[in-house]
Amino acid sequence: MSAADIIDQVQKLPPAQVFELGRWLREYEAELWDQQIEADIRSGKLDKLGQEALEELRAGKTRPFPE
Repeated sequence: MSAADIIDQVQKLPPAQVFELGRWLREYEAELWDQQIEADIRSGKLDKLGQEALEELRAGKTRPFPE
C-alpha cells in the first residue's frame, strides 16, 4: 500500500477516527525521533556539537535560559 492509498483511506474516515489516528501518528513519530537521536548519540554523530556547546559554555558565550 502506498502513502497515496493510505491518504485516500484516511480521507474516508469519520473525524473522530482521523483525530485518533493523528494522535497515534504524533506519538509514533516522537518514538521514531527518540530512536534516531539515540542512534545518533551512540554512533558519535552528535559528539562534535556537544563539544562545541561545552566550549561555548566554558568561554562564557552562553546566556541563561529565560524563566
